[in-house]
Amino acid sequence: MDDGVGNDYGSRWLHALRKLRQPCGEAHVERNQGPSQYSLIQAGRPHLEMGPLAQLNHHSYVVEADCDCAPYFKGAAVVNREFKELSLDGFKGKYLVLFFYPLDFTFVGPMESIAFNDKANDFHDVDDEVVAISVDSHFSHLAWTNTPRKNGSLGHMNIALLSDLTKQISRVYGVLLEGPGLALSGLFIIDPNGVIKHLSVKDLPVGRNVEETLRLVKAFQFVEVHREVCPANWIPDSPTFKPHPTAFKEYFEKVNP
Repeated sequence: MDDGVGNDYGSRWLHALRKLRQPCGEAHVERNQGPSQYSLIQAGRPHLEMGPLAQLNHHSYVVEADCDCAPYFKGAAVVNREFKELSLDGFKGKYLVLFFYPLDFTFVGPMESIAFNDKANDFHDVDDEVVAISVDSHFSHLAWTNTPRKNGSLGHMNIALLSDLTKQISRVYGVLLEGPGLALSGLFIIDPNGVIKHLSVKDLPVGRNVEETLRLVKAFQFVEVHREVCPANWIPDSPTFKPHPTAFKEYFEKVNP
C-alpha cells in the first residue's frame, strides 16, 4: 500500500471539525435487540447505526460528541505484545496523543510509529500517553510488532497500537478516506479532561515531527499551570507573558531590545 494516496479531503474534514467545535451533548451507547448490534443515542439526535460487533473486545466503537471534547472511543489494542482493551476513559487525568496512520506494513507509517515510540519516555515524563491507531486489526498490529525492525517492521513497542477495524473512530475524528477506506495522518492532543487542545491532519507521504508534538504538550501544560501564553517557537524556560495588553507590550520590549 502506498502512503502517498492523493485526495481532496478538505471540505469533509472541515465539516467534522465544525461538529467538534459545537457545544457538548450527552451521549451513550445502547445495545439493540439483535445479538450483536449497537447504536448511538444522543440528546436530540436520531440513532446512528454502528454496525454488527461480533465481540466488543475484538472491534472498536465510538460515541460521536458534538463539542470540544474528544469523541469517546473503545477498542482492542496491542500493548507490550498483548491484547488489551483501550478506551478514552482510561486516559482521564493524563494528556493523550492520539495519532492516526493509514495502514500497517506501509512506508511512512512505521517510521512515524518508531519515532513516537523512541520518545515514549519523554512523553511519560510529562504525564502523557501516546496511542497509534489505524484501520488494521489488532492481529495485524501484533504481527507488525513481532516482526523485527531490520525487516521493515516495528519490533517491540512501548506505545499502544489501537485497532479501528470498523473505521468508526477514524470517521468520527474526521480523518477517514471513505474511498480507499483508510485514515489520513491525523494527530490529536487531548487534555486530562478529555478536551482536544490541538489537532492536525496531513496527507500521507510526509512524516510528522515528534519533537514538535512533545513541545506542544509541554506548552499546553505550561499554560494550564501558569495561565500565561506561549509565543511562537516557545520552548521550556523561554519567556512567556500574561494575556494582557500591558504584559504583551512588556514582552515585546524584552525580546526586541
